[in-house]
Amino acid sequence: MKQASPITITNGRVVTGEGVKEGVVRLVAGLIDALGDIAPQDGDEIVDARGRVIAPGLVDLSVFAIDKPAFHFGGITRAALMPDQSPPLDLPSRVSYIAKSGKPDLWVHPLAAATRDLGGQQLAELGLMKEAGARGLSTGRGWIADSGVMLRLMQYAAMLDLVVVSHAEDSGLAGDAAATAGEMASRLGLPSAPAEAEVLAVARDIALAEMSSARLHIRQVTTAAALDLVRAAKARGVAVTAGVTPAHFMLSDLATAEFRTFARLSPPLRSEPDRQAVIAAIADGTIDVIASGHDPRGPEDKRLPFSDAEPGMAGAETLLPLTMTLVRDEVIDLGRAFALLAGNPAKILGVDAGEITPGNQADIALIDPEKPWIVDSAKMSASAGNTPFDKQPMQGRATALWKGGKRLF
Repeated sequence: MKQASPITITNGRVVTGEGVKEGVVRLVAGLIDALGDIAPQDGDEIVDARGRVIAPGLVDLSVFAIDKPAFHFGGITRAALMPDQSPPLDLPSRVSYIAKSGKPDLWVHPLAAATRDLGGQQLAELGLMKEAGARGLSTGRGWIADSGVMLRLMQYAAMLDLVVVSHAEDSGLAGDAAATAGEMASRLGLPSAPAEAEVLAVARDIALAEMSSARLHIRQVTTAAALDLVRAAKARGVAVTAGVTPAHFMLSDLATAEFRTFARLSPPLRSEPDRQAVIAAIADGTIDVIASGHDPRGPEDKRLPFSDAEPGMAGAETLLPLTMTLVRDEVIDLGRAFALLAGNPAKILGVDAGEITPGNQADIALIDPEKPWIVDSAKMSASAGNTPFDKQPMQGRATALWKGGKRLF
């Protein structure tokens, strides 16, 4: 899929690393050629943005399934796939297959399994998987309990210059918990784990990252105490970044009332003070990435008793509008929103995307930040509609999308 002719997008508000400004973006041969106060050239296809936002295509850092219709609906042009597949991404051949799987209209960046079969014991073929296309090494949905294994992983990752993407829940404390310990879990009689399960895991992984000089990305940090640890580690110069999904800044454990299994997530929803701490961490820069955690689950996984249901939500379609609520609430500005959704994830993965700058890939989304729509789990583009935001009104949609200069819709 090649760009047929140069494209000039005019009359829009361009999101750049320096902020949002009125301007023009020109795409040539699949790359961003120029931006700013420029004029179309002879032969250019001209697209009138009509005052909308010209933004980089979203880079979704951590999804569990490749779901092109949902990604394109959500303005996502690149997605980092978690290794929790069947079979797991623990061999170079599997990583290579995934790295080629979405092209040309979606680039999939595999996060290779850190250990064989994601078992947390024996390191996988890390160097060979990097050569096969891995953009990072991940512990998957689980936590590596053996600190010696985790340290060796980080030492190898530092040598290979690969980020380690960890799931931060101490498995000894978390066990099979379906909720966070507290009043709500007690009222519902759900098996629960203390929030300290995350805190202990974050503390251990940060300590090992500091020892090994590895780059660590904690996929979800959802508690106030764990966020304080990340904040302090960054102040010391540790190469740690933190992510979160919209569910953890939009919802508290009150959403689990009436045993709503669409709100069965991993990590589980937290208390209201923790939710507020996540919003504060997004505002002050402690959190670097907002990702969808896209994990479509059908009725066979969700129409079960709450503690038996599989965790996860279909998040690709609601990633953008839910992040835009932070802009409307003046928690962050528009430039920061797209740093969280595109720029920072691209930097962590080491890909030339995520920012509208000359030379980067021409992955562009045209955004109407005010466009209203309603989430309907029965009509979602995702392969399953397991969203806790069913029937809720949203604001903000991608109205056009280009991948490598080729228009997708």
